Order: sequence, then C-alpha cells, then structure tokens
Amino acid sequence: MGAKTKISDVIVPELFNPYVIDRTTEKSALFSSGIIATNPELDKLASAGGKILHMPQWNDLTGESQILSDTVPLETKKITTSQDMARLHMRGDAWSTNDLAGALAGSDPMKAIGDLVANYWARDMQRILIATLNGVFAAASMGGNLHDISKETGDAAKFTAKSFIDAQFKLGDAYESLTAIAVHSRVYAEMNKQDLIQFIQDSSGRLIATYRGFHIIVDDGIPFDNTNGIFTTYLFGAGAIGYAEGTPDVPTETDRDSLQGDNYLINRKHFVLHPRGVKWEEGSIAGESPTNAELADGTHWTRVWDNKKIRVVKFVHKI
Repeated sequence: MGAKTKISDVIVPELFNPYVIDRTTEKSALFSSGIIATNPELDKLASAGGKILHMPQWNDLTGESQILSDTVPLETKKITTSQDMARLHMRGDAWSTNDLAGALAGSDPMKAIGDLVANYWARDMQRILIATLNGVFAAASMGGNLHDISKETGDAAKFTAKSFIDAQFKLGDAYESLTAIAVHSRVYAEMNKQDLIQFIQDSSGRLIATYRGFHIIVDDGIPFDNTNGIFTTYLFGAGAIGYAEGTPDVPTETDRDSLQGDNYLINRKHFVLHPRGVKWEEGSIAGESPTNAELADGTHWTRVWDNKKIRVVKFVHKI
C-alpha cells in the first residue's frame, strides 16, 4: 500500500491563509455585489487588538446660512461627531480526513482544500451577516429604514414594482445609493414567474441576475414566516457593510492522530463584518465573541448615523 497524503504535507500556512481569504471574497455573492467593502482604517483597527472597534464619524453641518452684516458678527456653530462601534468576530472550525479525503486525492490538494475552506467561510459569513441584520432591524432606532407591508390585504401586501419603489424611497433623496437586493429563493422564484429578472454579463462573461438595475443575491438564510407567508428582503448600497480581516495568533494548524490514522485541519478567523452607522452595544454575551443568536438580539444595536446614510433597507412583504 502506498503512503497516504497528510494534511501537513500539503498545507503551507503562509500560503494557505491569504489564499483562503482571497478565495472567500471571490466566492461570496455579498462581496461581488459590492455590498461589502474593505477599508484601510478598519483593517488597522481589526489588527490592533481589542474586541470593540471605535470609529468616530464627523456629522454633516446643519442649519441655514447667516446673513452677512457689517455690524452683527456671525454666530459660530458646533461640528459634532457620532461614534460607530463594531465587534471583532473570532471564529474557527476544524475538519478531519473524512471530510477532506477527496481533496487530498486531487492533483493540487492545497488548492482543493483551500477552495473547500473558502466556500465554507463564504457561506458562514453570509449567515453571520443575516443574523446581524436581524438584530439591527430589531432595534427601535432603525424604524426609518424599515418598510413593512405584510399586514396589508391582497396585492397591497405583496412584492411588486410599486411596493419595491416604496421600500427604495425609505432613504428619500438618497435612494440612488441602493444598488443590490438580497431575497429568499421563493421570492426569487416569484420574481422569475412575473418575468421581472434581467441578466447582464460581467467582465468575466458570468451572467448576473438583476432587478430594476439591482444586483440580486439569493439566500435561503434570509428569514421568512412560512405560516403566514411573510418574507424579508434587504436592499443594500455599495459599501453598506464594512469588512476587515484581523490576525489570530495561529490562523491555521494541522494535526495527526497516528494511531487512528486521521489528519486534522484547524482554521481560525478574526474579522469585522459591520453595518456602517449602527453601533454594536456589547452588553452581556456568553463567550469571547457573539453567537449568531446574540447578533440577532436587537438590544445589542443602536443607530448612530442619519437614516439616509445607512445604506440598508429592510422590506417585509408577501408574494
């Protein structure tokens, strides 16, 4: 019997870690749609230590201009700031030979394993973002970005071009900042039945589904009430979610149980995935990092920016 490939034979952490990070962003529909954006300042904060990232923001200047006079001096006004705060997520997972056996048999096992891990993190980060949005919109301060027609009767409660426009204009004259829409697959199916979907080709030749110019993201992790047929749809603007990679002490490790003949791959991530303008309130959490259930708790979130600046709208409807 020939020697079996070991995880430690093919995984070079210095090459594997950046590969997984890059491939995760490439494979994520959230990144490709432009919803999630990196930021150099956020990158620095994520790697600087600490679990809470403080991001002060200058507020817009308000009020009317003053009439110039040669006898009455101008009155000075204050320039104010608001404090956005993000949470550092500290997550990890481990896989054994059984999960990776097929990848180990490939012609380039490190690439194959890296793609498996990148796919996993792309899906998991999408779940984390949905949990975050559930919590953000459970906060009373986010009512100005919520359009809920689910209690209406008949067609008035359904996803239509008209009701979508009403949701879009929750941001008033900032409506054009919204560029993508995340829907449950059943909503996407209904949009197809109504022939509402158009496809455009990106620079790589890949077809992208759009609705009224909005990039469509389909995710069954978006919550819906099956009993009452109520769905949630999210409208996003470019860069609505800030993202940064932190630096775990040991991002990737391999191990082997020689007696059992099992190989192990352990992968850890520190990252920020934060809706800009909605402050994280630490409060009480069970562990070192919030769970998805804790992220979905509205008591952990408070709006600190003007509603128009927060490029996310929650649209609740039927189909």
